Amino acid sequence: MLRFSPARAATASVTPPTRATLTFRPLVPGESAIRARARSIGAALLFPLAGFLLLALVWQVASMIAGKDLPGPLATLGVFWHLLSNPFYDKGPNDKGIGLQLISSLGRVGAGFGLASLLAVPVGFLMGASPISRRVLYPVVQVLRPVSPLAWFPIGLAAFRSAGTATIFVIFMTAIWPTLINTAFGVMSLPEDHRNVARVFRFSRTKYVTKVLLPYSLPHIITGLRLSMGVAWMVIVAGEMLAGGMGIGFFVWDSWNALSLERVLSAILLIGIVGLILDRAFDWINQRFAY
Repeated sequence: MLRFSPARAATASVTPPTRATLTFRPLVPGESAIRARARSIGAALLFPLAGFLLLALVWQVASMIAGKDLPGPLATLGVFWHLLSNPFYDKGPNDKGIGLQLISSLGRVGAGFGLASLLAVPVGFLMGASPISRRVLYPVVQVLRPVSPLAWFPIGLAAFRSAGTATIFVIFMTAIWPTLINTAFGVMSLPEDHRNVARVFRFSRTKYVTKVLLPYSLPHIITGLRLSMGVAWMVIVAGEMLAGGMGIGFFVWDSWNALSLERVLSAILLIGIVGLILDRAFDWINQRFAY
């Protein structure tokens, strides 16, 4: 039998628990958020910078291998800054600044892209909403969509008797398909629940399109417009090489005829920069209208 002895319990030594020493450091309000923001900005700048440095390195190695046939990055950047130093000079029909060339090209791209969008969006709505229209028009789209952009140039030249208008026609015929297909896909992918809600509330056809169909398919439409703009900006260079006159494509071809590869490479850099700006603009619009 076990007995409890009060005397033994009173004389027993009890070791107090060891307390950890805590060191307090004053915190700056919002410090973690500031660091996180700085880290994200640094990462956003560091990785693209590393990519461009890698591109410049590959470019320099290719230039060293090719010799004088391919200018290096430093020689090209010198010509690039010279072109940007006075971009809007006008010394005659065949000698205009790079800024005027870009404005001319953007005008043609805007005209062809705008006309293509005005046709592609309603036809895409029709194909997405009507199975009969989709069966009639889808084979036509699949036949015309793979045609090379430059194959349309003689047709436009024969129809409009103008090289500039033929270039706009080429842009129209190539920029129409991404918007049309994405619009049709957006309308077709509308959930059945959305249609049922419209039936329950007895929406009119106009209200159904403006309040249900258009808001849901708008992100798809903007994605199609973004792809169409990218295609149009690529096609304009080839179209203006054939059309001549004025534009960034003509500037590239004219620089090649003058045996100035530095100007050609500088124009390529500008084409890429403008294309990036256009793509970022549509990405910003797409984020604002995300469903």
